[in-house]
Amino acid sequence: MQLRKMERIKISIIIPVFNSEECLEELNNQIEKSLAGFHSYELILVNDKSNDDSWKIICEICKKNNKAIGISLRKNAGQDNAIMAGLKISKGEYIIIMDDDLQHSPNDILKLYDECIKGYDVCFGLFQKKKQKLWKNIGSWFNGKLSEKLLSKPKGIYLSPFKVIKSEIGKEIIEYNGPYPYIDALLLSITDNITQIPIDHHARYKGRSRFNFFNSFSVFLKHSTGYSIYPLRLAIYIGFTAAFLAIIYGCYTLYDYFNGSGKVEGWESTVLLIILFGGIILICLGIIGEYVGRIFLTINKKPQYTIERIVSKKIADNNLDKRNCSNADND
Repeated sequence: MQLRKMERIKISIIIPVFNSEECLEELNNQIEKSLAGFHSYELILVNDKSNDDSWKIICEICKKNNKAIGISLRKNAGQDNAIMAGLKISKGEYIIIMDDDLQHSPNDILKLYDECIKGYDVCFGLFQKKKQKLWKNIGSWFNGKLSEKLLSKPKGIYLSPFKVIKSEIGKEIIEYNGPYPYIDALLLSITDNITQIPIDHHARYKGRSRFNFFNSFSVFLKHSTGYSIYPLRLAIYIGFTAAFLAIIYGCYTLYDYFNGSGKVEGWESTVLLIILFGGIILICLGIIGEYVGRIFLTINKKPQYTIERIVSKKIADNNLDKRNCSNADND
């Protein structure tokens, strides 16, 4: 199936979209204004099965902007999976990844690009001050520290959702076919030729963010079980520690008994210990179960995403039913 003609494009801008109908027109306008003198780019908007009119607006943008491409997923797949769909059809020598709510300013696109072309594989945008809720900042800090331990993230590097990567790195990323991609983890596993530059973080243009605690916890699970076996080792350490404490407590109980106490008491502490060690066992089983579940879904080839439609002035509107968009970028 011929979808796109070969053309030399310098920058591909990939934006996963979810329930951002109020932001998309302004986002497109700012991108066009910021790149007015830079003609060699494409804008890829990936609709992650929004519940509002985001897809309708994306189609309108594609009618007016001949550099825009709209991708609609059949079901909500998650931000990283939507980015994978965009990477699959991107043609740029450098790929910008950014959010859809204008907290990432299009004015910074060329700043990131100019830094990356100095010879880096990846350039992250370093936000000096984030205009978001406190719990999000805490979660971001925690995930950053976790990345240093689990993903060998260089200290001082902020894994920003606003970044530019070389196309060679993008091609390596889409070789990953597991159902739970995590873009930053894949980047760190591919290259350490990474830099960052300071940029501003802006308030959301309109509407409210749908990113909640459960989304943050999902990122934590991707960190901990998707790209590292450290949690399994941690479960072993917890098990040995719990067993050691149980032995110490048992020795203390025997000593107290033979020392003349002879009293049978302490049922409260016994119940608490049972609850404690029962909880530890369940946590360890949960960690193991998470790994087993991910292995099961990977073996059964759960798709990262499925594409319903691709629209653009340059691409005929296609009805697709392709697992992982395997043929969507055939020339």
